[in-house]
Amino acid sequence: MRMALDLAQAAADAGEVPVGAVVVDPATGQVVATGFNAPISGHDPTAHAEIQAIRAAAQARGNYRLMDLTLYVTLEPCAMCAGAISHARIGRVVWGADDPKGGAVIHGPRVFDQPTCHWKPAIQGGIEAQAAAELLRSFFRLKRGGTAAPASR
Repeated sequence: MRMALDLAQAAADAGEVPVGAVVVDPATGQVVATGFNAPISGHDPTAHAEIQAIRAAAQARGNYRLMDLTLYVTLEPCAMCAGAISHARIGRVVWGADDPKGGAVIHGPRVFDQPTCHWKPAIQGGIEAQAAAELLRSFFRLKRGGTAAPASR
């Protein structure tokens, strides 16, 4: 999750909403792929951190099915990303901050709980939640003309 937080900071530094994602092979501990939010710079509304990391992992593995992998992401996935996670058949999803407004795993549509969801990964939220939430708060505070709080990392 620490690597995902560093990627989220890189997104913020690039003017993107600070969300980072890392795909890991839990059997080896090897990082398979990473991604961070890039919809603005990529002119692509689907360029969320999870999508970027899933695309890179599928390319690295030579297969769109990623059943044995774990996705770490700093923010609860949205409906689009939850759908992509299901289609990629990611084995486990771990996130930092909950997203009551835009999240779709334990909030909103709860995509993985829907009877039409064909693949349901193991899920775990709240890992490094405070650090992930503070990155987001600081980013939006600056966007609204405020000042950033000092980084805790």
